[in-house]
Amino acid sequence: MITDPIFYAVAIPALMLVGISKGGFGSGIGIVAAPAISLVVPPLTAIGIMLPLLCLMDLFGVWSYRRSWSRPMMLYLLPGAILGIGVATLTAGLVDEHMIRVLVGLIAVLFAVNHWLQRWCGGGRVVEPRAENRIRGLLWAAASGFTSFVGHAGGPPLQVYLLPLRLDKTMFVGTTVIFFMIVNYAKLVPYAWLGMLNQTNLMTALVLAPVAPIAMWSGIWLHDKVPEKPFYALCYAFVFVVGLKLLFDGVSGWLG
Repeated sequence: MITDPIFYAVAIPALMLVGISKGGFGSGIGIVAAPAISLVVPPLTAIGIMLPLLCLMDLFGVWSYRRSWSRPMMLYLLPGAILGIGVATLTAGLVDEHMIRVLVGLIAVLFAVNHWLQRWCGGGRVVEPRAENRIRGLLWAAASGFTSFVGHAGGPPLQVYLLPLRLDKTMFVGTTVIFFMIVNYAKLVPYAWLGMLNQTNLMTALVLAPVAPIAMWSGIWLHDKVPEKPFYALCYAFVFVVGLKLLFDGVSGWLG
């Protein structure tokens, strides 16, 4: 078990951010947690510690949003995610984590900027919801499964598909929560196979476990307080900020 107090000083706020994001906004701002924890422990240790905690958070999220998720979407999103996890497992050790951060960050930034340009060029009009597309959804879900595996960074690719659909905010968060619950539990087997769920990581996760319900309940509480229009504005802003953070971390890693 990790005993360094500096680790917990970083990990607890980072995990609170994850839970608030997962429970209330589905915005992916919790993507910054793994890079933050990686400042004080090796990246593989950080993501190994986080996975059991994400699985615990998912139990609270699934219960809260059990009636508010899109079953038809899951029929094509989940196969894509499993495909992405499979590819990530087979290529583990070959993929540069800095490359993944740059790629996911670039997707997130361009996605948010494109949304804002559409609104500004349209005189501030509301962008019409995009229709579902199974092929596009499967491909973005595969990208989400891949990036979730390598760094718990699956949020932005999934949101590239989901946000333009303009779902009801509770349906949006519920679909995101169910999707990542299944993705996270699917990652347990390959993570264990790769040795990332060792005794030190599991015991450290056990110490941090009380943070999970507090963080999730905080997010669920905030979800009910934020109206739909600012909710989506916050989501796009969060995705943009997360993208910048990932770009900075990826480029810094390459240069450093």
